[in-house]
Amino acid sequence: MESMQLGLAVFWLIAGGVSFYFSIGNARVWTSIAVGFFLILVGEIIPTALPFLPGMNDSYVLAMGHIIGTISILVMSHGFQEYYVFTRTLDFEGNKSLVYLAVVGVVCASLAFLLVNPEPTPEVRRVIRIVENTNWVFLSLINIDLIRKICINIKDTPISKGFVAFMVVFACIFLWKGSELYLDVYNLEAVKGAFPVRYQISTVCSLAGNFLASISVGATFLYLAKLLR
Repeated sequence: MESMQLGLAVFWLIAGGVSFYFSIGNARVWTSIAVGFFLILVGEIIPTALPFLPGMNDSYVLAMGHIIGTISILVMSHGFQEYYVFTRTLDFEGNKSLVYLAVVGVVCASLAFLLVNPEPTPEVRRVIRIVENTNWVFLSLINIDLIRKICINIKDTPISKGFVAFMVVFACIFLWKGSELYLDVYNLEAVKGAFPVRYQISTVCSLAGNFLASISVGATFLYLAKLLR
């Protein structure tokens, strides 16, 4: 299991690096989307795959990881909404630096909220994780439909194939996060002895969705970079 988590960390490190570099090198309308995917690496993968790093087992760090995961899906969903508006109006507002500053501001505000409240217990962290996974599951479905509409608006352009790839990405994320949500809602980790088959199937689906998402995210941004040259 540890070797698998380290393997996932390597794939997400590549995917996160590519997405962040993509956010710097392309138009403002891509920034929120790319930054959102980069935050998956920061909030989700590093605390899970590299628990041996200093402070990774701290309850505040673990809780903050799930909060950053929630911020991640909200930021990228906002980015896809912006891109949809762009395909209809060919206009967008703001600049790249404001996106970065806004994301940093939200992360800092979330950290401050954690620090002024009691230390997150395992039960509190479980609730935070359920909120995170719920956002991922439902917003993944919403984003798939939104990306479908974007594809219709730009169907005559080469970049439309890149958005089809994003639909695949969110399908993989839905499998990943949906499985984790199922595990948490029924607290199968605590009762896995009573439901071993359900626990094993959900765990395998979670790992498979995570792995496929990491591969598809990196591949999608590399493909988009090629299309936008």
